Amino acid sequence: MRCLVTGGAGFIGSNITDRLIKDGHKVIVIDNESTDCHDSFYWNENAENYKYDICDYEKIEPLFKNVDCVFHLAAEARIQPAIQNPTLTAKTNVYGTCNVLQAAKVNGVKRVVYSSTSASYGLKNNSPVTEDMPTDCLNAYSITKCSGEELCKMFNKMYDIETVILRYFNVYGERQPVKGQYAPVIGLFLRQYEEGDPMTVVGDGLQRRDFTHVSDVVEANIKAARTKDVEVLGEIFNIGTGTNYSIFDLVRMIGGEEAKFKHIPPREAEVKNSKANIGKARYLLEWKPDVNLKDWIKSCKKQLA
Repeated sequence: MRCLVTGGAGFIGSNITDRLIKDGHKVIVIDNESTDCHDSFYWNENAENYKYDICDYEKIEPLFKNVDCVFHLAAEARIQPAIQNPTLTAKTNVYGTCNVLQAAKVNGVKRVVYSSTSASYGLKNNSPVTEDMPTDCLNAYSITKCSGEELCKMFNKMYDIETVILRYFNVYGERQPVKGQYAPVIGLFLRQYEEGDPMTVVGDGLQRRDFTHVSDVVEANIKAARTKDVEVLGEIFNIGTGTNYSIFDLVRMIGGEEAKFKHIPPREAEVKNSKANIGKARYLLEWKPDVNLKDWIKSCKKQLA
């Protein structure tokens, strides 16, 4: 299979790229190395790599020729930077996504797997959330990612492009960003613990999150690309674990009962309790998460010791 991965040098995208190449597929990677979301980039030397922006249609469109499946991960992918720069977020996540879908259409690409977000559920929906719940977008990030979902559904219905939409819940794991004010919390806490600094707890630390390992997210993408079940086409799937932990749970997992931490101000309109119902993905994608958060953190701490 010939695959194209947008955002393929970033955290999740590079893990997908590596898996596809390991499985024997030909891979094209498009990534503009946007620095708002990542502190490092990972270009697989066995892929065909292009440092392009998905908003530049003329450059990216020829790369879709003879591609069988697109994994679309390129995005402005953090909530707080999106609040600060909604224009850039809208340009990349809506216009850029439309470019990817249009390039797929004109080149006869069979399937597009779209990476979306659990942020679409917002504050109004009670956990565990299911895919049929209404969206409750609170910021430019979730609004634009949901717009991308609607574009995927439209291209599926109007142009017969097979699209599958995956909503991720708090992804962590190898190659996760660890630097900067808005780094994902597990990577940030592990770096602070390693450096002997107090872990920075946003607000009261009672927020609960469904933390999902990147290898499980990769497997969900592979399942979405391979399945022959027509019931998945144009559909949304939660990719989480069905279990959640508080931020203070994380502090104790990483630093023990005597862990050093400090509070920083709460963020506006932050969700207090996030947890996925993954029954639909289990049934239709035949997917399930395998990595246990506590075991993974123990393994990381052994490596740091």
